[in-house]
Amino acid sequence: MQSQNIVSSALVQAESTKIRPQRAPTLYAIIALKLAKGSLLLAIALGVYTLAGKDLQGEFEHFLRWVNVDPEKEFWTRIGHWLDTFTLSNIRWVATGTLLYSLFSLVEGVGLIFRVSWAGWMAIGESAFFIPIEIYEMERSFSYGVAAILIINIIIVWYLVKNRQRLFRH
Repeated sequence: MQSQNIVSSALVQAESTKIRPQRAPTLYAIIALKLAKGSLLLAIALGVYTLAGKDLQGEFEHFLRWVNVDPEKEFWTRIGHWLDTFTLSNIRWVATGTLLYSLFSLVEGVGLIFRVSWAGWMAIGESAFFIPIEIYEMERSFSYGVAAILIINIIIVWYLVKNRQRLFRH
């Protein structure tokens, strides 16, 4: 009886000292961002695949009329002419690149959910990769959207580098 109590108290003590991942609300926000980005890019890639082989200018004009925008304005006409320059091969390349990047973001998000260290390094690498590009774009012409993305990427890199030991114990 006493040996059974010793074993059960040892099990209770082992359970209480087991390493559990700490709560990390910022990591959860990063995960949500990565999964949302991956899902959106996947939807865009599938949408681009469905447009392959169709009259892009006609589809664009139909879309503009559907959202009640005048397709005869110069801005929309330029976009329509630009869409005419796409070939079937170009559309498939764009769709394939978008699909691969969406899968990259989804794998990254799922890896972060399970807190595997390679996913943390993927997120750091991906976010850090875009920082110089965003700085270059900001130098060319200021944009609040690019500035917001730049700030988000800097925060992601800083947070994951600073907290990688705490977040990813594997």
